[in-house]
Amino acid sequence: MASFVIFTDSSTDLPEEWVKRYELEVVQLHLTVSGKEEDPEALDVHTFYDRLRNGEVASTAAPSPGEYTERMEKYLQNGQDILYIGFSEALSATYNNAKVAMEDLSARYPERKLFAVSSLCASTGHGLLVLLAAKQREAGKTIEEVRDYTVETVPHLCHWFTVDDLMFLKRGGRISATTALMGTMLGIKPVLHVDDLGRLINVSKTRGRKASVAALFDKVKTTAIEPSTQLMAICHGDCIEDAKGLAERLKTELSVPEVIISPTGAVIGAHSGPGTLAVFFLGTGR
Repeated sequence: MASFVIFTDSSTDLPEEWVKRYELEVVQLHLTVSGKEEDPEALDVHTFYDRLRNGEVASTAAPSPGEYTERMEKYLQNGQDILYIGFSEALSATYNNAKVAMEDLSARYPERKLFAVSSLCASTGHGLLVLLAAKQREAGKTIEEVRDYTVETVPHLCHWFTVDDLMFLKRGGRISATTALMGTMLGIKPVLHVDDLGRLINVSKTRGRKASVAALFDKVKTTAIEPSTQLMAICHGDCIEDAKGLAERLKTELSVPEVIISPTGAVIGAHSGPGTLAVFFLGTGR
């Protein structure tokens, strides 16, 4: 049994094998597609993105404080402490809802340690941070040491991504309808990142998919800290060949030893859309 429990959210987009390997507790966000609530874990990712391509609309909601309380309390009753690493509070109410639950549980279980860290991350960037924390736990670090390591790592966890369909950014309020329409007509592919406050920021515009994917590689090349020693991650919105191509460049040209490739799950994909490609790594700054 692990020395303490690491909780996180389904926004991590971590493959199930990693969740099991590192004994992580993952709380599911809620997903609604075309007005009907669905189980994100039961959805085939390819089928989900096809539904979006065909015009279905998906939305998400954070777990309630009560859901966190129910999941966490049994571990506290079992004498275990909890470190929660949450979805960026700038993008979701998830982290704040977990904090409400943990403050209540802390009052009822004063002998237990409950720590919450906002990852200021999303998708597999969030997942990569959780994996790095789990590796610290596996190495025998205390809950306080892993918490401090996680807080110190957050400002260096870089998220760079591009989207294929601007209309999903428009729907989420990231760009105007006019910008989305003109960008689509001109073949504009934005390059975005998650900033120091955990917000999505549009950084640059490229003409065409090939240029936008190349821009992601260039961001890794110019800002990654010792890429030949890093575990990196890529997630994709049903565009596996682009993900494989980027991973191969990272390994071949930058000597990155391991790159996790995972599909962007329905919770994040509902907002980013099909064709989204993202890379996550440790860099000199976000």
